[in-house]
Amino acid sequence: MNLILLGPPGAGKGTQAKRLQERHGLVQLATGDMVRVAIASGSPLGQKIKAIYDAGRLVPDDIIIDMIAERIAAPDTAHGFILDGFPRTVPQAEALDAMLAEHGRALDHVILIEVDEAALIDRLGGRFSCGECGALYHERNHPPQIAGVCDGCGSTNFVRRADDRPEALATRFDAYRNQTAPILPYYQARGILRSVDGMAQIDQVTRQIEAVLREGAAR
Repeated sequence: MNLILLGPPGAGKGTQAKRLQERHGLVQLATGDMVRVAIASGSPLGQKIKAIYDAGRLVPDDIIIDMIAERIAAPDTAHGFILDGFPRTVPQAEALDAMLAEHGRALDHVILIEVDEAALIDRLGGRFSCGECGALYHERNHPPQIAGVCDGCGSTNFVRRADDRPEALATRFDAYRNQTAPILPYYQARGILRSVDGMAQIDQVTRQIEAVLREGAAR
């Protein structure tokens, strides 16, 4: 089962991806993380990406596609993957489909987590994460069970993202509307786009996503 999770910044894609990993044995492929890992590995592809970064240029789509192709060839993606952060444009979506077809794979679902932007800004203002294991929390909606202590690893080191500041959020929302939102009709036309209410409680969003997966399995 191969999925894409879509939605604006802070819609809860990371949280839901972790739950999908645990429930279905899928592997989350966050392209930003993959780029950092590739550079750190010193592989030929990583060296090529580093040279592009060092020159102050954006990594071209074909290299991102090659990186994803290399990653999905690994044994741990046998049960499927969740793409996070890619594609962001129609040409990227088309290139991804072509690459997956070459490898005998295809997307099963594209799930859009819909949110209200004003409410989302309020939500993001309260979120933070564990500085050690990366576990996500929110001051009101999902605080640690013991205040100041990570549920997962017991760390007391918590961090807040600089890009959750209101001015940074405005830029990120603009980028989403201008770049990512246009790919929705592409996946709608393919009949694999489904929407869930991202303003619901986390567990309710999970249940909506599971319903989408069951619907797909029944087809």
